[in-house]
Amino acid sequence: MNIVILGLSITSSWGNGHATTFRGLVRELNNQNNNVLFLERDVPWYAGHRDLPEPEYCQTELYTSLKDLKQRFTEQVREADLVMVGSYVPDGVQVGEWVVKTAQGIKSFYDIDTPVTLAKLERKDYEYLHPDLIPKYDLYLSFTGGPTLDLLEEKYGSPMARALYCSVDPTLYYPEFQEAIWDLGYLGTYSNDRQPPLEKLMLDAARAWPGGRFVVAGPQYPETVQWPANTQHINHLPPAKHRKFYNSQRFTQNITRADMIQAGYAPSVRLFEAAACGTPIISDYWEGLDTFFKIDSEILVSYSATDTLRYLREICKSERKMIGERARKKVLSHHTAAHRAKELVSYAEELMTLDGDHDSYDYGVVI
Repeated sequence: MNIVILGLSITSSWGNGHATTFRGLVRELNNQNNNVLFLERDVPWYAGHRDLPEPEYCQTELYTSLKDLKQRFTEQVREADLVMVGSYVPDGVQVGEWVVKTAQGIKSFYDIDTPVTLAKLERKDYEYLHPDLIPKYDLYLSFTGGPTLDLLEEKYGSPMARALYCSVDPTLYYPEFQEAIWDLGYLGTYSNDRQPPLEKLMLDAARAWPGGRFVVAGPQYPETVQWPANTQHINHLPPAKHRKFYNSQRFTQNITRADMIQAGYAPSVRLFEAAACGTPIISDYWEGLDTFFKIDSEILVSYSATDTLRYLREICKSERKMIGERARKKVLSHHTAAHRAKELVSYAEELMTLDGDHDSYDYGVVI
């Protein structure tokens, strides 16, 4: 297929998880003989932090405005077999309206922030998606599965809502020997809703165990955060250093955004990355977690600092390694970027079958 993606960013991973997702998905689409054009809005906060300015597996073009986008890329959008608009794209509603009017192929929306998106719609905050736009997209791809997919179809009128979860690149995330610098680490950009559980599950544990070694990596934490004396803060950790980061921890902490806990069935990319490294995960709980990992066997669930400390101090090295290895096997068999690329192509095929007019497109789908 010829695919056009309008996404938040593929060139910069600074302060967002979109770039990692798009890089893996696009690379695997390319490996499966699809051609991808990625269109990204040129904004100053990413311009200064471009860690992959020219991906080798797709054509990447920056545009400066909606007018610039329309002037330069109308033909590519019109002729593409599949056009995908991502969440949080600047002027996303206007971009989406233009895409559904222009594209002759499959028109899709990829929501990497589904629970956040739905919460915004309930508040009538139409930053990048409007309820009237949802039925116009042929396909709504969602980072969140479970009941949310029914909601998108039944309440918001999506003709076809399907899960396209985050994924991991096993060529970038794998076990490697590193000195265990920290007992527990956490990787994530600051957010108001994640900070209380981070305090409860991790930082309180650090305060209660002065001999432990803890680390939090991520930007935008306010100066008002009181870091425990035994907790290191790393302001920004580029993806190239994530593997070493995970492999330098005995355990890693997973904290989920409030909207995603409420929705359930919303794994974060950090879960899959840590698991691919074989680092055992201590996570908060949300509905559907056990559909991705077996609790107590492949992942540990904490409800308090006491739970966290019990895992850190009482689980022996061999059991810790086994938990990490079981999670790694699960991820490699179900949650790699290659799996997601195949799923995306299968959804396109499903739409073509439902359409019933195969002669209207020349998709040339290769799986």
